[in-house]
Amino acid sequence: MSNATLTAFDHQKYLNLETYRRNGQAMPTPVWFVQDGDKLYVRTVKDSGKVKRVRNNPRVRVAPCEVRGELKGPWVEARAALVEDPAITRRVVELLNRKYGLMKRAFDLMGLFNRRDYAVIQIDVTQ
Repeated sequence: MSNATLTAFDHQKYLNLETYRRNGQAMPTPVWFVQDGDKLYVRTVKDSGKVKRVRNNPRVRVAPCEVRGELKGPWVEARAALVEDPAITRRVVELLNRKYGLMKRAFDLMGLFNRRDYAVIQIDVTQ
């Protein structure tokens, strides 16, 4: 990821993650994210559409956005993959806790009550 591309995500709360259905239809979704090194990470419910679409097609686009998805910058082509390494998953959760604080912990608590399993998506813009 170039420094200029990375800078677009600095100090942003939301990322619009555009994944693609099998028929090619784009599905943009505003999500919380963190940056660690030259990668962006998103944590989401394991059986969500985003996870299924990334599993089927790693091509994605990302852009900084507002909570409702209104873009704050240009789309950037990227590749996404599901994280399998528990150490990376723990690191992402730690970074998300730091970035989003009490609100993130409240969502985690609701997920615990609803018995949700989570997946982490790694986004690489350097592809």
